[in-house]
Amino acid sequence: MINYISSGFKWFFKLEAASGILLLISAIVALYISNSNLSEIYFDVLKQYLFIGINNFGLKLSVLHWINDALMAIFFFFVTLEIKREFLQGELSSIKQAMLPIIGAVGGMLVPALIYIYINFETSVTLNGWAIPSATDIAFSLGILSLLGSRVPVSLKVFLTALAIIDDLGAIVIIAFFYTGDLNIKYLILIFLTFILLLVLNRLSIKKFLPYLVLGLFLWFFTHESGVHATIAGVLLASVIPHRKKENDFSLLIKIEHAISPYVAFIIMPLFAFANAGVSLEGLTFNSLLAPVPLGILLGLFVGKQVGVFIFSLASIKLGFATLPNNSNWISFYAVGVLTGIGFTMSLFVGNLAFVNNMEYMDGVKIGVLSGSLLSTVAGYLLLMFSLKKK
Repeated sequence: MINYISSGFKWFFKLEAASGILLLISAIVALYISNSNLSEIYFDVLKQYLFIGINNFGLKLSVLHWINDALMAIFFFFVTLEIKREFLQGELSSIKQAMLPIIGAVGGMLVPALIYIYINFETSVTLNGWAIPSATDIAFSLGILSLLGSRVPVSLKVFLTALAIIDDLGAIVIIAFFYTGDLNIKYLILIFLTFILLLVLNRLSIKKFLPYLVLGLFLWFFTHESGVHATIAGVLLASVIPHRKKENDFSLLIKIEHAISPYVAFIIMPLFAFANAGVSLEGLTFNSLLAPVPLGILLGLFVGKQVGVFIFSLASIKLGFATLPNNSNWISFYAVGVLTGIGFTMSLFVGNLAFVNNMEYMDGVKIGVLSGSLLSTVAGYLLLMFSLKKK
């Protein structure tokens, strides 16, 4: 009996959709708890402060901040490893292969941002959330795509994966340049010196992760204290992890990526979703969605993403810069564009940064992200299913 149950779990966690399903379950549980008799406990636990360190050396942060600043630094570390590998040896290593998802991603970031800015143009405080609807959730979108199994052409899965990775790269750049607080010069110098040491390890082709990890922990602390968001430390650390292109060569990057992938997919991301998706729906009406913040996010994700991705991709194909993915048609390609409107993880994360000093807008952020992502999920799935039947 135990072996039977164990095999069931192994089968589940091997599914491409497993991570996306766990994210969805985590969000639903968070919504349920935050609107039940347990809501006070849920929000109080997230506000509790935890000290991690030795004696006077360490940090005291709330549970929510440990999740969003520390665990998400690991998430960004993992994402940057993926991005680096794809550019060195993957679907983005050739200009011809990369052109369609790159151009599509640019449209998918630009149009949602413009829609949000248009709706929030008259309010400078809410305008700061312009980047919230610009990113695609890799796990969720690929999870929905994989529910249709082998009927979905591999080329469309590759396109969506590459586009989502470029989206994440764009989000990282946006966070680094637009959501940085007051800078501390002393800690910025320490970041620079630590990064130089990491580059030395890379140049020496050190194949053990421990030296990188030790310096990476210091890098994270210095970044947290510098005013730059702590997750950027994960990006910097991943950028110096060595990778060998030849299959016979040992690659520390691939080894680490494979080692931490299940922890990111099945622990960190669901935990982030659980901690950030909780919102009280008491008194929520249709008019609540018409407030500038949720409306800008909803339309940005559901309308802006699909329009931006499709129009920019269409233009690149018609102008001869790229070609339509193999074994796909325009309807199935458009359906994948609709799925890019599933923002969830990254959108919630950027929302926390955008309104860190104006937390009263966070309920609107969550409502907009959840509703926009839900609409994109349902519409994209149904349209894709219809298009595959037509083939």
